[in-house]
Amino acid sequence: MARRARALIARLGGAACLLAAVASVACAPGRAEESGRVLRFWGLGREGEVVKDLVPEFERENPDIRVVVQQIPWTAAHEKLLTGFVGGAPPDLAQLGNTWIPEFAAIGALEPLDARAAASQALSSGDYFEGIWKTNLFDGRLFGIPWYVDTRAMFYRRDLLEKAGWREPPRTWSQWRAAMEKVRGPAGEGRYAILLPTNEWEQLTILGLQMQSPLLADDDTRGAFSQPPFRTAAEWYVGLYRDSLAPVVSYTQLGNPYQEFSRGYVAMWITGPWNLGEFRRRLPPELQDTWMTTPVPAPDGAEWPGYSWAGGASFAIFRASKQKDAAWKLVEFLSRRQIQTRFYELSGDLPARREAWDDAPLAGDVKSRAFREQADRLVPLPRVPEWEQIAQKLAEDMEAAIRGRETVPASLSRLDADVDRILEKRRWILSRRREEPRGR
Repeated sequence: MARRARALIARLGGAACLLAAVASVACAPGRAEESGRVLRFWGLGREGEVVKDLVPEFERENPDIRVVVQQIPWTAAHEKLLTGFVGGAPPDLAQLGNTWIPEFAAIGALEPLDARAAASQALSSGDYFEGIWKTNLFDGRLFGIPWYVDTRAMFYRRDLLEKAGWREPPRTWSQWRAAMEKVRGPAGEGRYAILLPTNEWEQLTILGLQMQSPLLADDDTRGAFSQPPFRTAAEWYVGLYRDSLAPVVSYTQLGNPYQEFSRGYVAMWITGPWNLGEFRRRLPPELQDTWMTTPVPAPDGAEWPGYSWAGGASFAIFRASKQKDAAWKLVEFLSRRQIQTRFYELSGDLPARREAWDDAPLAGDVKSRAFREQADRLVPLPRVPEWEQIAQKLAEDMEAAIRGRETVPASLSRLDADVDRILEKRRWILSRRREEPRGR
């Protein structure tokens, strides 16, 4: 583990400065340190700000615990959490993107939570969406408790689909393709059917999961993108650009996607739950009744809704914490049904607990209903520490096929080669583990 930690520091490049910053925060005196039992919680982005509004109630219920919340931007969070762990100054409790759980668990940073969850009267695995709960497992052990759900569903212009003859959103890929062709109309007239930014990996990954691609093969040590399931999804996906159903633009090239959606440049967009609020704020009043959401269509012959991937954020207790019991109390508090509902009202983040969806305001929000339906059809992404590197390579390597510079099989072959290089250390570690019993 120490060798791995040193390797992480080398990868960070600039870790020394961050370590100094972490140390200065850890050593800075303040009223919290004077109060006795201090619990340090690192929250990320907007959630780190919102959670501060929930902490006073927890402190009233637990007057012997003082919670110090440190808000960290998402862009700096991964690096700061790593350097905090390596430098011996991690938080007691932190919000982690659930795709980060395998990495931090693999390096020994996190406390296993199986025993605490099994003994808890406040939460159990059955309270959560199955796909989201699974994202917190690594090597068969539980290292996080889901806080909120992030996945993708399809936003669409209901008026434009109805004008094209579709009173209900498509449910299968063949229906989807037919609807896109009708909505776009004759090619070359400056309209498209769907927005699929070329620099995003999420949409193609969803299609691959729907075709039951494992994404990775051989015990998650090699890429499986050239295999038939993912290749079929990629051919279908790239065909949308080739046939001018999706504009060949990155997210930054598009400018203002809300404006383009409003003017009918695109009529569909696979995106996340944060856009429920953005659409309400950014689309003009006269269009508020024209947009709706639906789960992602499924391959022909498959069960609807189609699968999407399980994302979001979780609570994780750091192994080095001396306040594990207090940290678990805060996890249980923030996981309560009514607190999850309040957190949604404050942040717009969708609850990870099923029962919170039965409370107002979510129960009466027809536009969020697609995400509730989708949450029952989620698949965890590969639980390897290298997944984020792999996801970035997926977007980069597929762009050549999207732009017509090479075939889909050629792009997928290159992607598999890149993924194999990324996973080289994983293969080495697993081979050493297999050899260990024979060497004893």
